[in-house]
Amino acid sequence: MWLGEQITERGVGNGVSVLIFAGIVANVPTATKQTIELMRNDTITPIKLMLVVAIGLAVTAFIVFFERAQRHVPIQYTKRIVGRKLYGGSTNSLPLKPNMSGVVPPIFASSLLMFPATLANLELPGMTFLQQQLSPGTWSYNTLFLLLTVFFAFFYTSIMFQPVEVADNL
Repeated sequence: MWLGEQITERGVGNGVSVLIFAGIVANVPTATKQTIELMRNDTITPIKLMLVVAIGLAVTAFIVFFERAQRHVPIQYTKRIVGRKLYGGSTNSLPLKPNMSGVVPPIFASSLLMFPATLANLELPGMTFLQQQLSPGTWSYNTLFLLLTVFFAFFYTSIMFQPVEVADNL
């Protein structure tokens, strides 16, 4: 967290996101090597690989589109008459993002769902059964992941966006 805050303060970007991205990019050489091995063994065909890459690029473009999107809500300031002069009457806009919470909700949801696995490694009673029920890919894991992601999206947005404070600033 400290390193993420330092990155954010230096203006490089969202520090925690940069660290998560660095962790993902660190696995790219290993994944590339494994993919080449799969192609050599004829486990995956070049057409399937191109299809997977195309889908990955399309999903990335879709995510970037929504992450960069803004809805500009028009604001009309009233005109004032002071003496014989007319002041104000300007228009502006309030930029609102459709996805204010960003990537935080899936991160929180996956972290919360990995907690039983951590407790199972400590050999706490009943945690092995819970870990089996909440292993990635099961219907219970996917359902809880979806529900927790939606919950954290609304929860995190309610924390980050303070409508009363925005109204006071206007």
